[in-house]
Amino acid sequence: MRIGIPKEVKPLEGRVALIPPAVGEVVARGHEVIVQAGAGVSSGYADSDYVQAGARLVQDAAELYAEARMVLKVKEPVPAEYGLLREDHIVFSYLHLAANPGLARALQETGLTAVAFETVEARGGLPLLAPMSDIAGRLATQIGTTLLHGPQGGRGVLLGGLPAAERGKVVVLGAGTAGGNAAAVAAALGAEVTVFALSRQSLERMHGLGANVTALPSYAELRARVVCEADLLIGAVLIPGARTPHLVSADLVRQMRPGSVIIDISVDQGGCIETIRPTDYTSPTYIEAGVVHFGVTNMPGAVPRSASQALSAELVPYVLRLAGEGGLADPVLATGINVAGGRIVHPVVAQALAA
Repeated sequence: MRIGIPKEVKPLEGRVALIPPAVGEVVARGHEVIVQAGAGVSSGYADSDYVQAGARLVQDAAELYAEARMVLKVKEPVPAEYGLLREDHIVFSYLHLAANPGLARALQETGLTAVAFETVEARGGLPLLAPMSDIAGRLATQIGTTLLHGPQGGRGVLLGGLPAAERGKVVVLGAGTAGGNAAAVAAALGAEVTVFALSRQSLERMHGLGANVTALPSYAELRARVVCEADLLIGAVLIPGARTPHLVSADLVRQMRPGSVIIDISVDQGGCIETIRPTDYTSPTYIEAGVVHFGVTNMPGAVPRSASQALSAELVPYVLRLAGEGGLADPVLATGINVAGGRIVHPVVAQALAA
């Protein structure tokens, strides 16, 4: 199959779907890989690295889309790319359609097949979402510590505290891959951490992070009591394919202390905090009700080299399956098909968009 890897166009998005060694693996299996010039530069990979790996370089996106059958990218197509899409394309990328009905309509109107990384299910989990959730969770706490600094509009709190100075309070909604990583970093910094989760297994795992971590069931009354006291509130709730439910209302945000910080990793799927809205790295934060909000929809794009390496490691086997004989009929990849033949075919995504 002819596979095209375009340069990402979202603001300050430096990731690339496959790094050169991964491209070499795909080429060695008999597939042709076309890479747009500059696609890997922000991740530290020169065009010449891709040529040496066996890829063919093209200069612009129009040429790449015209020649490729599979379009392999990190982030979802944006309006500037809609006109490049064709009915016979297979788009393989993160899509998050539940929170993006405009993109869903564009993909339907084109008639192509769109396979979403975030809904591919295998090994009892979401293998193509997991590496970015790892990164987003860690970044949420790292970014939150900086946003709490006074010059950034924060409360001026050091999360780990000091002798004679109180520890910062971190609240994490969700204990999956992203939430668990956020909690682990916050705990290691010495913060006072409270994690809300649904299952006993998750609660036990979070409780085991350290004596400074409290794990609680996700009851509305408990959340309200703890969220109001948070210095840093991190949303990390995921229902695969669905729009994220609001666990924190705008009224509850108004009860938080001025200068506290909200980071909602779930913003791609609509967000679990009512006051969150999508932002990007050109203007990542805004203040509402005195609270600093961070709603960047491509958080791992801040560390493109690490993110591209991690994504490539998981992605190669699925690219080979999709490009091989099984193709779209592969039972694992079938779980990731969101759009085909002008219809939303993933039942959870369809339900979310109909709501």
